[in-house]
Amino acid sequence: MEAVIQTKGVLSLPSNPGARDFFPSERLTTFRLRPKTNNPLGRRSVLSLRENGFPKGPLRRSKFHLFQNKEKTLHVCKAEAASDGYVPIGDATKPTFLGVEVSTLRKVIPLGLMFFCILFNYTILRDTKDVLVVTAKGSSAEIIPFLKTWVNLPMAIGFTVLYSKLANVLSKEALFYTVILPFIAFFGAFGFILYPLSSAIHPTALADRLLDALGPSFLGPVAILRIWSFCLFYVMAELWGSVVISVLFWGFANQITTVDEAKKFYSLFGLGANVALIFSGRTVKYFSNLRKNLGPGVDGWAISLKGMMSIVVLLGFVICSLYWWVNTFVLNDPSLPKVSRKKKEKPKLPLKESLKFLLSSRYVRDLATLVVAYGISINLVEVTWKSKLKAQFPSPNEYSAFMGDFSTCTGIATFIMMLLGRWILEKYGWGVAATITPTVLLLTGVGFFSLILFGQPLTPMLAGLGMTPLLAAVYVGAMQNIFSKSAKYSLFDPCKEMAYIPLDEDTKVKGKAAIDVVCNPLGKSGGALIQQVMILSFGSLANSTPYLGGILLVIVLAWLGAARSLDAQFTALEKKEKEAEEEEAVIEAVIESPSNGTNGSLGNGSLLEKSTSNGSALKPPQADESEISTSGPLPLS
Repeated sequence: MEAVIQTKGVLSLPSNPGARDFFPSERLTTFRLRPKTNNPLGRRSVLSLRENGFPKGPLRRSKFHLFQNKEKTLHVCKAEAASDGYVPIGDATKPTFLGVEVSTLRKVIPLGLMFFCILFNYTILRDTKDVLVVTAKGSSAEIIPFLKTWVNLPMAIGFTVLYSKLANVLSKEALFYTVILPFIAFFGAFGFILYPLSSAIHPTALADRLLDALGPSFLGPVAILRIWSFCLFYVMAELWGSVVISVLFWGFANQITTVDEAKKFYSLFGLGANVALIFSGRTVKYFSNLRKNLGPGVDGWAISLKGMMSIVVLLGFVICSLYWWVNTFVLNDPSLPKVSRKKKEKPKLPLKESLKFLLSSRYVRDLATLVVAYGISINLVEVTWKSKLKAQFPSPNEYSAFMGDFSTCTGIATFIMMLLGRWILEKYGWGVAATITPTVLLLTGVGFFSLILFGQPLTPMLAGLGMTPLLAAVYVGAMQNIFSKSAKYSLFDPCKEMAYIPLDEDTKVKGKAAIDVVCNPLGKSGGALIQQVMILSFGSLANSTPYLGGILLVIVLAWLGAARSLDAQFTALEKKEKEAEEEEAVIEAVIESPSNGTNGSLGNGSLLEKSTSNGSALKPPQADESEISTSGPLPLS
């Protein structure tokens, strides 16, 4: 039986019509795209087609017939069997949820959950490592500078060498599991095996003899030997932050996401990290308060540690499961866009060349000052604050409970500051945003050291508020750390990265490499080295507090001076860049404007060849019909 042919408009159809689209209108215009070499605005010419009603989907022929009526509306006529109905033209739209393609959500949601679990674990580990090494018998906060310099740094270097060797022989999936599973196994073993046996495996008698021979100034170095298993936990917790977050997670995320997906969702990962900080802080507080419900003689901290390490192990396996699921069910989906990203060669400047480049550029030198000053300043205050925190909360459970509250407050403050950061940058500019972090650190640092040095005269006033000078110093130090870190994450880091933008490519690449080689290690270890010298010179951290306060003041003032200097240079470079963009826009407008002064049917400045009044096509010389793909969509760049 012959199918009944449905048509829209008056058409003369063959008996067996092919699958073809018709575009009737008042006037026929035949055009062809210019070759790519003669089309400086090739992307805009294709967009002009889309904006003026050309059907979406792959462009598969070198010539097209376009019909336009007075309202510039395309009428599409389709010939087909009545039993099938009308068939839509173009590619089928991909399914979406809340405006986002489902295929993208299948990648982004597992990545977000992985990041949440990793940050949740990191907060628990970070709070626990401080409790272990600071409150342990025979130790104090003075151990932290020595631990960071003489244990943490060599372990980080050793891991880097080992990771590079493993990356050459293992697949990406095997490398991920090989790196993360030892972390999970160690934290589980520490909570259930190493900590309960700590009194038997720690060389307490040997440490006592060394301390008697060397003197009290060497309390920190000797404590590393005395509580070696706690120090190992400290280093593994530090490595979780740098290895699992920076290397494993971000390496995997950058591997499977496109640039457009990263622009949309990476900022949401940052907000999710602060949500994890809030919930993990509440978790630490809950397990730290378990001691209150236990009978006398029970080691409450051991019970709390087992509970927290159980959560760390459980979430570690959740991270591995999410990674396996994405690799098995998402990355093998042929409908997902394939990410083929060439690895950029990162320049590696030797130390001598890095120093020479830093000294030769005032702009890069000021930027380096910001990085070094933050690293030193935050270390100077943080270690001194933790020593006072131990004096106020000597019990591991009390110390841990306070750190849980501290982490929660840090997450809330950072979440709010990240929402305000963009508004501050837009309203007040780079200079104000860059000076907020050092200003906050200076004001709270002055208050913190003043309470330590001159707290006795303030005792009656503080007693009226229900606080001692020590407790007031603990709270002010906590505020200093909370506000400084939230300002750092929301303002300092974005401002630092923005400062690279207006530089020329050579200075940008070499400057970043020089800062990575010299300034990052100097900022991280500079504060620890200063504290080590002070402790060994004056006998203890408490005796060196006045000098540490003076050093902090000098460093922050230098930081503010560098920020003001960099602001003036950044503003000048930004102004030049805007002027150059305006000149390019003028030139571009001249190129777009039609040379014959007539308006094209597809809008002014279109790079289409219009037909003459009798309908004959004007073909550009040396036009190459291969510029239009015959097997896929037309590239837009």
